[in-house]
Amino acid sequence: MTQLSTKCLIIGSGPAGYTAAIYTSRANIQPIVIEGYTPGGQLTITTEVENFPGYPEGVTGPDLMEDMRKQALRFGADIRPGFVKEVDFTQRPFVARTDTDLEITADTIIIATGATARYLGLEDEQKYNGMGVSACATCDGFFYRGKKVAVVGGGDTACEEAVYLSHLASEVYLIVRRDVMRASKVMQRRVLDAPNIKVLFNTVTLGLYGTGLLEGARLLEKKGTPEEREYDLPIDGFFLAIGHTPNTEVFRPAIECDHTGYIKVKGEGTATNIPGVFAAGDVADPTYRQAITAAGMGCKAALDVERFLTEQD
Repeated sequence: MTQLSTKCLIIGSGPAGYTAAIYTSRANIQPIVIEGYTPGGQLTITTEVENFPGYPEGVTGPDLMEDMRKQALRFGADIRPGFVKEVDFTQRPFVARTDTDLEITADTIIIATGATARYLGLEDEQKYNGMGVSACATCDGFFYRGKKVAVVGGGDTACEEAVYLSHLASEVYLIVRRDVMRASKVMQRRVLDAPNIKVLFNTVTLGLYGTGLLEGARLLEKKGTPEEREYDLPIDGFFLAIGHTPNTEVFRPAIECDHTGYIKVKGEGTATNIPGVFAAGDVADPTYRQAITAAGMGCKAALDVERFLTEQD
């Protein structure tokens, strides 16, 4: 096993991890970055990104992440492939071990492992990912102006996404598997009051279809009843809104998380319950989940690390 040591270990890449690497590198902290299973994070499976500042003509998700990675490398970040499989938080320096047989001792750690969108488990979801299937209406809704879209889910997130899309798309279908929505009364009312949102209760998605791009969804209504009906719904966009799973399992229970698994940070900063450990990006943000907010948290975490190391010295 190869042994390394660093003042700051950044676990995870993506906007938060790479931004933290840029800032800590420029502060001469010489961080080590372990990129994780998906170097670049969720944006690597996103096609066009039009709302990230500095790219007036837009940029693809993979290109944006590659630009950030190159910038971190330019300032001296040590970026390595691999996945952190365990961390010993009981001593400081902390000790992390990866699946590539690295053992890293670190004075500080920034956790930037992100969150993974939940999918229905349909094979077609991967087939049309970025070609009509999305897990972020705020990110991709702009591309469906004047078109027909569907949102899957019955909670507050699904209702929020449907309302957001109703201001862009011509028609929005909210696919709810039960006969009621579990969203708050306020959000339900906003959905029901929107003239171009139609709620499809007691409906599940069987599959998706289309030549190249998504063209529609195959739905099953009132499954197991005499009124059971299978039909095709022509749509241009299919949005998953059934939640995200923060990638925090390897850090628990040492790192304090909320009831859904998101890391709790103190106040407006990025400090966790363990001194010297910080969290940035979607792994600690169940609300916004945007590339720009993740990058901002990465900056904050790097500055928090710099202050922490100065105080320790």
